[in-house]
This record gives sequence, structure tokens and C-alpha cells, in this order.
Amino acid sequence: MNATQWETLTDFTKWLGREGYCKVDETPKGWYIQYIDRDPETIRRQQEQEKKKKQDLDDEEKTAKFIEEQVRRGLEGKEQQVMPRAKSIAVTSPDMVFNLNKGASTSTAGSSKASSLFFLLQLEEGKKKSTRTDYWLQPEIVVKIVTKKLGEKYHKKKAVIKEVIDKYTAIVKLIDSGDKLKLDQTHLETVIPAPGKKVLVLNGNFRGSEATLEGISEKTFSATVVIESGPLKGRRVEGIPYEDISKLA
Repeated sequence: MNATQWETLTDFTKWLGREGYCKVDETPKGWYIQYIDRDPETIRRQQEQEKKKKQDLDDEEKTAKFIEEQVRRGLEGKEQQVMPRAKSIAVTSPDMVFNLNKGASTSTAGSSKASSLFFLLQLEEGKKKSTRTDYWLQPEIVVKIVTKKLGEKYHKKKAVIKEVIDKYTAIVKLIDSGDKLKLDQTHLETVIPAPGKKVLVLNGNFRGSEATLEGISEKTFSATVVIESGPLKGRRVEGIPYEDISKLA
């Protein structure tokens, strides 16, 4: 440590930790040093990731409360309809409601309520497990080819997924040339259309739902959509990551 202000390497190591240049820890095998990257771009990405995680958690909490309220209302509605006329009622499927006075009935209102309640219960059960998957490919969505291994002819070209194989592989048809290719999902990325266009949710709590893109946030790399299908139709969802939606063909 000649020509420095530190007499030993240990003193220098401790100084790095005190000044916040490195993460320093003394272990049985010696000093452990981890450099702290203070590059503005790195810090910005870390902040965006933390904000995205918080948004995901907030959205899950909102969804849980919404489901709980819908289930409660559904159960209360069924009790009000059943109690005046019958001692008990059985629902064997989301599409069949039994009326003890008239036999089996498939009225639109009853079927719709039961289907919605069944869906919400299923969604709540699914939330107990992981709501995200490591695959996202879906037929009839527009994607962009990002691999350079196929040459400039196909790089950054847009295509429509025509078939999904084993969850992670897709047969795509290029929009401009009509060529068909078999590609892994790592060679593709989602396409975000202009606001007002239809998209498909590819991951998370609303996976498989069609939606309308309302707007995007370039700062958080996320979008706001309005669900257009299923029992949650009409619900506005904020903070959906770009990679979780793609333009419908």
C-alpha cells in the first residue's frame, strides 16, 4: 500500500465499504467485496424494476379484493333467490341451475351469474398458485422476430403466430412475404399497437383475455388496457408490462 493513505489492504477495504463504493463483508475465508454499480442507466433500470414489482403487487391486491367482493355478492344473490321457495339448491356446473319448483332450468340470467361466479372462484384458486408462467406464445397474435441468426431478411420483421408447439415454439407467418418459420419464443417479442387497438393478455392474472389498449407508459414500460372478454369485461387494468400483451392479428 505504498504511496497511499492506507497502511494495509484491510484498511482500504473497510474504507470502500464506509464510502459506499462496495458492499464489504468479512467472512471466515477473508474479505468479500462486491462492487456497487452507480451508473445512472443501471440505477434507472433498477428503479424501474422495483416500481414494476410494486405495481404487480398492488394489482394483485386489487384483483383479490375485486374477486372477494364479486364472490360475496354472488353468494348473497343466490341466497335471496333460493330461500323464499326452497330449502336447498344444488349447482352441478356453471351452466346448469336447478329450480325445485320447475325442474332444471338454463335461464340466461342464472347461467350467466353462475358462470361468472365459477370463473371468479377459479381465478381466486389460481391466484393461490403462481399467476405467471415462463411461456407466453398464443395463436393469432402479432410478434416481431428479434433473432439475427436468420439474417437481415427476417430480422425485425413482423409475423403472425399460426400454431404453438409445446408452449415454447411457434409456427409464424411473415406479414410482408408470407414465409412460414418455426421459431423459439426467445427469438420473438411482443408487438404493442396504437392506443384503441385490440390486444391479447399473455401472462399474469388476466392471461387469455382480449382487451383494448388504452395507453402506454414509456417510463415504466407498461400499458393500461380495458378487458373486453369474460366475466371481468369492462375492467380497466393499469401497469401491465409490455411483454405481457401483444397486438391481435
